[in-house]
Amino acid sequence: MPKPTLVVVVEDDRFFLDSMRRLMRSRGYRVEAFPSAADFLASPYLSEAACLIADVHMPAMTGPDLYRHLIASGYEIPTILVTAYADDQVRARALKDGIICYLPKPVDEKRLLACLHAALHSREPTEDDS
Repeated sequence: MPKPTLVVVVEDDRFFLDSMRRLMRSRGYRVEAFPSAADFLASPYLSEAACLIADVHMPAMTGPDLYRHLIASGYEIPTILVTAYADDQVRARALKDGIICYLPKPVDEKRLLACLHAALHSREPTEDDS
């Protein structure tokens, strides 16, 4: 029996982190959750992650910085960014850099799942996804 797809969540807000973990598990995904980019980077899950969901604003390394670091290190993990502080310039740069979706908090579950589907099926999201 194949292992379920691994979704990694990197989020410094414990409540949101736990909420995302529950949502992903309820949809049948394996989930590994980390409170910081450094914790994820030090984990054994880098090569196994099928999708990354990361907060934009985190101490030490932001979600966009984590994504760029992963790309530079050879890990092309489809990434969804979430933020409580939506910023059109950050969004535009993130999408230009290859982020699948940039979603404001509170995250709409339907939009998040559409973005996750796009990430896991290697397609560009529609404007409605981001």
